[in-house]
Amino acid sequence: MISKDLDKAKEILEADGIIGLPTETVYGLAGNIFSEQAIKRIYEVKKRPLFNPLIVHIKGIDQLDLMACNIPSKAYQLAEVFWPGPLTLVVQKQSQIPDWITAGKQSVALRVPAHPLALALLQKLNFPLAAPSANPFSTISPTSAAHVEYYFNDLLPLILDGGECQRGIESTIIGFEDEVPVLYRHGSLPLEEIERLIGPVTIKNRNNVAPEAPGMLSKHYSPKTRLVLVEDLANALKKFEGKKLGVLSFGSTPNYKEVTCTEYLSVQADMEEAANQLYAALHRLDQANLDLIIAERLPDTGLGRSINDRLERAAQS
Repeated sequence: MISKDLDKAKEILEADGIIGLPTETVYGLAGNIFSEQAIKRIYEVKKRPLFNPLIVHIKGIDQLDLMACNIPSKAYQLAEVFWPGPLTLVVQKQSQIPDWITAGKQSVALRVPAHPLALALLQKLNFPLAAPSANPFSTISPTSAAHVEYYFNDLLPLILDGGECQRGIESTIIGFEDEVPVLYRHGSLPLEEIERLIGPVTIKNRNNVAPEAPGMLSKHYSPKTRLVLVEDLANALKKFEGKKLGVLSFGSTPNYKEVTCTEYLSVQADMEEAANQLYAALHRLDQANLDLIIAERLPDTGLGRSINDRLERAAQS
């Protein structure tokens, strides 16, 4: 059921249930972090591997010390500037944080979402929410309540309708190794903005065995339709003549006659608009009964780097 009923959402969550939750990045599958039943249900519904930790959503920066300890000064700097917002911090957890949230690690991933409905719900609750993306593991992330309903239909008692997600791709994840900042996932907050505040950040964003944070596996965010990522659209189209092709283009491109359908992330080549439209465009292409989706690589700076990261993982076989 798609609804804006916060009281019903609170009732379900307090009874160890899970719901679809809007955030400014993507929709999440939300449950009480202290309810083993709810967290097991999230992993079960998503078919998510148990070694992949979850992000904990808290209501404000004042809860940071309740969730974590030995917090680096640069983590406080980042939280003060970018929370609420699309930044997740991986820090040492307090002892009361259950291992089922952190995949047994001694660190916890924390963020304050910027979506008004998510914040209003968190204010009504006396516990934080785990909320990984509301999609089956490794598939295209959802940016609308309709996407969540398409994936899970009767498996969720409630999907809170917060409209289309403003940001459109997941949060950026920053951790600390010996207090040195490390980027575990590119996301909606460009790395350049983070480095302007705290200086250089080490990039360590791939781990298929024991990921420190979500989004580090090589294959992720993938449509059912095969996707290839290319530098040169015109040459790529020649290689796949005779196939039913879809194109994911950054800006405006020529109208190729051999293409069945084209999705433009931003005709004006605006990075924020492209990020906002990425998953919705992939959903539409994936439902167009194509043989192949050909995606155009974006300029590899700012949000372009985050979008390319998603497309690279989506193209993994």
